[in-house]
Amino acid sequence: MASRTLSPVFGVTQSLSGKAWYWRGGNMDIGGSGDGLENDIVTQLLLSRGVAPDDIERHKAPTLRGFLPDPSLFQDMENASERIVQAILGKERITIYGDYDVDGATSSALMIRLLRMLGCEAGYYIPDRLLEGYGPSGSALVKLAEQGSSLIVTVDCGAMAFEALEMARDAGVDVIVVDHHKCSHELPKAAALVNPNRLDENDQAASHGHLAAVGVAFLLAIAVVRTLRTQGYFANRAEPDLFSLLDLVALGTVADVAALHGLNRAFVAQGLKVMAKRENIGMSALIDASRLKRAPVCSDLGFALGPRINAGGRVGESTLGVRLLTTEDPEEAREISAQLSSLNEDRRAIEAAVQEAAEAQIAAQHNRSVVVLSGKGWHPGVIGIVAGRVKEKTGKPSIVIAVDEESGEGKGSGRSISGVDLGAAIIAAREAGLLVAGGGHAMAAGLTIKADNLDKFADWLDDRLGTAVSNAQASQELKLDLAVTPRGLAPSLVERLDEAGPYGVGWPGPKIAVGPVHLIKADVVGTDHLRLIVGGEDGGSLKAIAFRAAETEMGQAILHGAKGRKMWLAGRAKIDDWGSRPAAELHLEDAAWAD
Repeated sequence: MASRTLSPVFGVTQSLSGKAWYWRGGNMDIGGSGDGLENDIVTQLLLSRGVAPDDIERHKAPTLRGFLPDPSLFQDMENASERIVQAILGKERITIYGDYDVDGATSSALMIRLLRMLGCEAGYYIPDRLLEGYGPSGSALVKLAEQGSSLIVTVDCGAMAFEALEMARDAGVDVIVVDHHKCSHELPKAAALVNPNRLDENDQAASHGHLAAVGVAFLLAIAVVRTLRTQGYFANRAEPDLFSLLDLVALGTVADVAALHGLNRAFVAQGLKVMAKRENIGMSALIDASRLKRAPVCSDLGFALGPRINAGGRVGESTLGVRLLTTEDPEEAREISAQLSSLNEDRRAIEAAVQEAAEAQIAAQHNRSVVVLSGKGWHPGVIGIVAGRVKEKTGKPSIVIAVDEESGEGKGSGRSISGVDLGAAIIAAREAGLLVAGGGHAMAAGLTIKADNLDKFADWLDDRLGTAVSNAQASQELKLDLAVTPRGLAPSLVERLDEAGPYGVGWPGPKIAVGPVHLIKADVVGTDHLRLIVGGEDGGSLKAIAFRAAETEMGQAILHGAKGRKMWLAGRAKIDDWGSRPAAELHLEDAAWAD
């Protein structure tokens, strides 16, 4: 195949959404049927995602054996595993302290199930999002110590909990931190702090900084079992099946929007196989509640299962996710799953109201590089989702802040664009005294701020991130993997493309250009979704849908200006199995005139 051309694909320098189109890898224009490729399409997809030619086979079928590092590579991993083993052997009381989101719930469940397999029933503590906020609170840690816990393991939180861990130490309780969020140069005082994003990590460990907390917890599980093995713990008992925990790792990794390359791809690929066996009673009930009639695929974790677990922490009871994923009672699992589904519907309604109020403020923010929206009485449980929606609408990093009228403090959640490290900026703002608390990673961050600091904080973000945002926006482009005519967009092609998955952040799903096409029909369906039927010069036709796009520049251009014009369409190919036989459709992301 030809090497990537330096010229825009089909001459598209500015699409209807303002992007230039380029090939991600070689020219993959495969014409009509999609059959008889001279080169292996899966190999090409892997190469264009940065896989070295001599490493193709390892990535075609990602396994733990192929990607798993030695856990002892990470700072404090040995200290953490030895302290947990000491607690197991000494029959100490262990409590898992987790965050209230999916990564926190799956990390907590993984540690609880691991310890249960090892003959130790651990307790758990999940803070209330509204009453306690993110991260370990010192008062909660001290209370757990007073109730008899001599070891607390925090998961998906704790990397910046200086004051809380100091209070725990003074109370005489050991705390192990298992996290993946950005760290500062100084670390809080803990018995062990395992985090690939520690600034003092070696390069090999730091290369796993994309792991979700549940992935770090799985590495700790391996280290704990290995330490117990060296001490003869399994002389008279079976070793736990750690692979059975991979469904939790897959769910937490995808739902936390962790980059799906390297080890994370292996975690998700293998975790989906475990999930299909439905051996975790709670996970099985969650799949049923999500109305999935087949084994879950990667996208289901982010759009069906994950939001239900999240709903408990966002608008309901924060412990529901952990309870569901650790229960051995099928009836309890069904009840919790139904409750989470109901809460998820409540969350959607609350989210819609906050989103409408937030979007009403966007026009006043047009000169800002970072959109900062705030409102009194907004529900803190949905601000992260709304921030993501605002980011998609504006193309800028966006922060949505819910201000509490009584305390005068705001809880904020931010989402960034590629090339702009929002987490580092939030940590710097905290260190500059603009925030009460804050942290995160490159693409997402959380914060607490006094309401009278909002304007000063927004100005500070503009000064710090303005250049990075401008550079990121100036280089906006859509990377295409292949081009077909409408007849070429067949179910068999979609199946071949899926072989290079699982896809997600950091391992983008294949983007396909289809055309040239003419518009047969266009209408708006559901909530702002644009539905198209187009025909091609090859006599074929296809259905395309662009979600939440009817009011965008692209949507309006197609609705009001596409009749009689030729277009190129670009997006993700999906299987539409609603009809009598499966057909391929295009989930539209961009379009360009072809005339």
